[in-house]
Parts: sequence; C-alpha cells; structure tokens
Amino acid sequence: MNAESPLAEPPVPPAAKRRQRPEEKVEITDPKAIRALAHAARLEVISELYSTQASRTATELAAQTGLTPSAMSYHLRALQKWGIVVPAATAGDARERRWKAAGTDFSINSGGGVASPEFAVLDLELDAFRRRVKAYARSRDEQRGRRQRGEPADPSSVVLASNLLYLTAEQRAELTEKLFALLRGYELEDPGHIPEGAQRMATMWSMIPDDRGNTSAGPSSGPSGSDGGST
Repeated sequence: MNAESPLAEPPVPPAAKRRQRPEEKVEITDPKAIRALAHAARLEVISELYSTQASRTATELAAQTGLTPSAMSYHLRALQKWGIVVPAATAGDARERRWKAAGTDFSINSGGGVASPEFAVLDLELDAFRRRVKAYARSRDEQRGRRQRGEPADPSSVVLASNLLYLTAEQRAELTEKLFALLRGYELEDPGHIPEGAQRMATMWSMIPDDRGNTSAGPSSGPSGSDGGST
C-alpha cells in the first residue's frame, strides 16, 4: 500500500546532473566491527558521508548529531579503524581534519547467524528514521499554522510504501540490484552543488522474510500511515 501526505507537490525544478561514478563498495563482515556500529551517532555519520559523498569536519558532524566535537572525533577514529571513513583533503582552513566515506556504497553482512549483531544496528536505524518522522511532523504542523495565518508555507510531500511479495532467491537479488541502481541514478554528480529547489529527502528500503500466518495466502498490502517517508 502506498500513502501520500495531502500536501501539494512543489513545482519540479530542472533535473540536476546525476552522478556517473564507479561503484566502490565497503562491506563490513567482522562481528566486532558490526557491534562497533551499534551507536546512533556512528550510523548518522555513515549515512551522512556515504549519502552525500562529501567531506565533513568533526564539528560539522557533531552539530548534526548533538555531540561535542571531541566526542565526534572519537567516533570518527573508531570508524576509521574499521575502514569505514578516511581522512579527506582539506580546503581553506586546514586547522580541523575533514573526513569522507571510504567508498561509494556501504553494507553489513554477518553471514546471517542467529545472534547476528546487525540487528542491533537495524534497531538504531529504525530509531533514527522515527526521529526524522517526528521532526517532519513538527515541521508540518508549523507549516499548517503558517497557512492558517495567511503566511507563505513551503509545500512538501511524503510517501510510504508497504507491500508483501513472493520472491525466489534470484528475484530477491535482482530486485535489490535494480533498486540500488535506481537510487544511484538520483545521486548528484557534484555533492557540493545542490540545485535550486531541491529538498533533502530521507529514504529507507527494507526486505525481510515474513513467515507469519498462512504463507499460502496470496500477496497483499498492509495499511500504512503517512507521516514517514520510505521508498
């Protein structure tokens, strides 16, 4: 089921030139490294650096996560230890080190053990997405108040999709690759240049076996709310 917020879509700006870049995947398989990722701030850093492909200082990342710059520096060094982030070239003021993603794509693979540590990471990712949902809900309420007062408000939209599919192992692999290829097609060629009218959007996609209930039932879609954004 797909659900959209009732807010109107803004005019579509001219398409930005999208990134055409070779894939450089960073895959974490060491259980110790995976457990080291089970920290909200570290996951925020990974999401920011890998999604934007831009460099950031510890101070910039600290402001985004609510930590002190010294605490963020500690987390960045921990991520560097496992080959997830690397120092970046400095530009202008070189008094503070800049950091960037160690590759273009990031994944966790523990081999699917019963006590796989990536489940702790998933919990934190879901918590981070819930925080985005709540922040957007507050912003939307403020926008609604502005419209009621006759003040200009920035229209926005949100999409949530939830479906049940029956897929073979080959189809699961095919769907995953197609989706990632589609998302890569929307990455900016120059992360430092955000086109006018572009809005930063958070996306989350998940595929997990659903063995509840009668597996012989036909495909169906469950109810979805409209306060989260996921594709």
